[in-house]
Amino acid sequence: MPTHEQKICPRCKQSFECKVGDVAHCHCSTVQLTMEERAFTEERYTDCLCNNCLKDIKNKYIFFKEKYLSPNQ
Repeated sequence: MPTHEQKICPRCKQSFECKVGDVAHCHCSTVQLTMEERAFTEERYTDCLCNNCLKDIKNKYIFFKEKYLSPNQ
C-alpha cells in the first residue's frame, strides 16, 4: 500500500501531499530537473518541494542560465 504524507513546502510554506510510496504518481515526477537544477535545489532545500515551487525553480534557473551563463554574451 503506497504511503502518502502531508508535508509543508520548505520554500513557500504551503501544504501538499508527497507520494513517497508511489513516486511514479507523485507531483514531483512531472517536473523534469536536469542534474544542474537538481544540484541547485538540493543545495538549498533538504526536503520535498511542492509542484509550484519545483516549476518556479526550474523556470528561474533556466532564466538565470540564459541571462548570465549564455556563451553569446
